[in-house]
Parts: sequence; C-alpha cells; structure tokens
Amino acid sequence: MTRWLTLVGIGADGRAGLSPAARTLVDEAEVLVGGKRHLARAGAARNGQERLAWSSPLTATIEQIVAMRGRRVVVLASGDPLHFGVGATLARHVDSDEMMVVPSPSAFALAAARLVWPLDHVTTISVHGRPAELVTPHVTPDARLLILANDAETPGRIAAMLTKSGFGESRMRALAHLGSAEEARYDAPARDWAHDVPDLHVLAITCVAGPDAIWHPRTGLPDGAYVHDGKLTKRDVRTSAIAKLMPHRGAGLVDIGAGCGSVAIEWLRAEPNTHAIAIEPRTDRRTMAAQNAAALGVPHLDIRNGKAPDALAGLAAPDAIFVGGGVTPATLDAAIETLKPGGCLVAHAVTLESEAVLLAAHQRIGGDLVRLSLAHAAPIGDFHGWRPAMPVTQWAWRKP
Repeated sequence: MTRWLTLVGIGADGRAGLSPAARTLVDEAEVLVGGKRHLARAGAARNGQERLAWSSPLTATIEQIVAMRGRRVVVLASGDPLHFGVGATLARHVDSDEMMVVPSPSAFALAAARLVWPLDHVTTISVHGRPAELVTPHVTPDARLLILANDAETPGRIAAMLTKSGFGESRMRALAHLGSAEEARYDAPARDWAHDVPDLHVLAITCVAGPDAIWHPRTGLPDGAYVHDGKLTKRDVRTSAIAKLMPHRGAGLVDIGAGCGSVAIEWLRAEPNTHAIAIEPRTDRRTMAAQNAAALGVPHLDIRNGKAPDALAGLAAPDAIFVGGGVTPATLDAAIETLKPGGCLVAHAVTLESEAVLLAAHQRIGGDLVRLSLAHAAPIGDFHGWRPAMPVTQWAWRKP
C-alpha cells in the first residue's frame, strides 16, 4: 500500500529548520495534523489544506487519522517522532508499510550536543505527563540523566527527591527552547534549585552521591527498603525468583499474593520497559505496595484487589507469574492455564502443606525444584552465631 501517512519532526525553529523535502511534504499534505504550536510553526496552509489539532483524549484524533487512510496525511511532532513521541502510538494503529518518518534532532540529541555528552553514556527518561518518581531507579553515583519534562514544577520535585536521598550536590541544568532563538539554560545544585523554568525543557543531571546517599541496585534491594508487615519475600530468595522469572523488554508479570509488592517492584526495576499486575486481597498490604512502588521508582505498578484463582480470570496471558502467597492446586492450575507459552512460573512455599502442592506439580509436569536455606550471623551473648531463616521451597517451570 502507498505510504499515505508521514510523520515529520519539527523543532523550535519551525519551518526554517525543515529540510526542503520535509517542507514539500508539509506543504503538499491534504491534511496536516499536530499540536497548536506545531501547526503555527509550519506556516500558512497552502492549496486548501485541512488542519487538525490534537484533541483530548489523544485516541479520538488517532481514530480520525486512521479513518483518512488513502489521503495524504502529515503529522507534525517534536523532534524525533519515534523517541518518546507520538510515532510510537501511531505505529500501533498503522502498519509500517503505510507510514514514513522524517525526523529532526530530538530534544535529547540537542541537549547532549549542548553539554557535549555522548548519548550512549547517558540515561534518557521522559516524565512528560508521567510521575517524576520514574527517575528514582536511575539515580546512582556519577550517573548522567537527560529528562524530558513538560511543566515548570518538575525540576523542583526532582531536586527535592535528590536532596532527600543524599544526592543534593548533584548538578542540575534545565535547557529550554532548544534550537530556537530563545534557547536558555538554568544551572544549580539540586539542594539549591530555585529557578523558574519554561514548561517544556530537558533537565540534565550529573548525579553526585553525598556520604549518606541512599540508592539501590535495580534488583536485590535490602529488605529495609520496603514498608512491610513481615509478609515479604526476603532479599536473597527474591533475587533467585527474579532471575528465574526472566524479566525482559515488553514482558508482563502477574504477582499473586503480592504482599508489599517486592517481587513485582523488582521485576519493573530490572527492565524499565515491562509491566506488572500485583494481586493482593488485603487492603493494608495493597496500601504498602503502593507506597513502596512510588518510593522505589515504579509508580505504574498495577495493584489489584483479588484472590487467586478467581483474580486470574480474563487477564491477558502474561510472560511470567509469581505465586508468593496462597499456593493451592487450584491457583497453580489457573496460573499454568493463564501463562503465555514460553512463559515462566515461579512459586514459593514455606509450609508443609504448600510444599506438598509444589512437590505434586513437580512430579506431574517437571520444572526446577529447590529448597533455599539461609542463615544470617547474629549476636549470641558476647559472640556470634548463625541464625537460620525458615527454608523456602521454590518451584520454577517454563510453559512449553
């Protein structure tokens, strides 16, 4: 099919910054779509061209664009439409054979050029319409972050987060109106940030850890990082479970009996482009899971009230399932049925009754059955000895 839909990246310099080919595509479009500022930058309409501004919700305009299939439609987007842009959304609705993309330098590319930061050594994050807490997992000593923000309050919120976690000496630079005559830059350490910056900007951070800085690895967080009531998959056991669940880009997890949410949270931290559903029947534990998810940088964790096996009904097949509480034959059977082919199932048991369920499952369909026994050094009078933790039986299985 003819490529009827074209995405053109446009910068703050507007029409003047477009290549001759991009200007021709914009001028010859039957319908030009974009935000109000994008349309204004494109210049006056030519040859009876229709113009369509994005509406809220965005899906309404997407439907209008798809309905124009066969016409010459051009969508304007900031910078590179496929880098945290509307291109990713359109690509879910229009086949790649019907679409052409003509990018301009992204805001990240422009910011990196101003700072002389090699982009392959930088973490890029978008909090454009997203929670600022998404930055948290990336705050580590000496890290360089480029953060796309859409409101003037974001730098202040991030500065407060950095200062609270002992990274107050981190250098923050807000770069606004990149590529235009009004380009501006604002600098200050996080602890002293007080600038009033334009809404649309890129925030560049060089992370500097103070002597009392608090930061965590992506997985294997200390148990003390979580608010919990004792219903917690402990650190060493949790690390083993995450490894066998195999988080990967785009994958989804269902955490059954999630408690305070530690396994689902570390699944999301292990690979930022994943999603997870935490199923927990107790209100107090769901509240703790929500608090932990926000504090540990994964506020998008989907926390649901429910109890397996009923809570699995109607779910899209996930790539992984963890059963940390409520191990029963019915729950395992439902999890096996729900799991996507090739997906991973990990279940933990601490009682003899739940262990018997895992033994039966192992005998029936195989998998990897291990007992995890841990002991930690603890004071015994004036000396120290090993204090054993309750052993955990772990069954891991991959669906054919």
